[in-house]
Amino acid sequence: MEGVTKILGEPDEVEDLADNDNFNTTVLSYNETGISAFFEGIDAPILSCIEIDHRATLLFGKKAFEMSREDLIQHMNQNGFEDLDKEEEEWGESRISFEDGLIDFYYNGQELTTINFGVLVNEKGEIETL
Repeated sequence: MEGVTKILGEPDEVEDLADNDNFNTTVLSYNETGISAFFEGIDAPILSCIEIDHRATLLFGKKAFEMSREDLIQHMNQNGFEDLDKEEEEWGESRISFEDGLIDFYYNGQELTTINFGVLVNEKGEIETL
């Protein structure tokens, strides 16, 4: 977490999310920049996900939040990502994921609300490869 706070500064909010499996997630939220950093693990937390909702976010040189769903999917395909999954979430948002890029796009209706970039973390707190 220290590396993230060196780059982004002190977070506006810190939230600890413990689950029943003795696995902890800590979220550092930066409201002004629209970034949340998720750390997983208890003894040595590791950065597992970055969530972005900043409207000027660039994705391969284009503003992601200004693209339609169809344009975003085409843009991801043009940049080598093809393993597409779509799902309606319980809380009402819809999700478009590219498993080969570990990236999720969340929509409220037709509006892109957040982008999540992640890595796979095993039960030992180590990053795994696809």
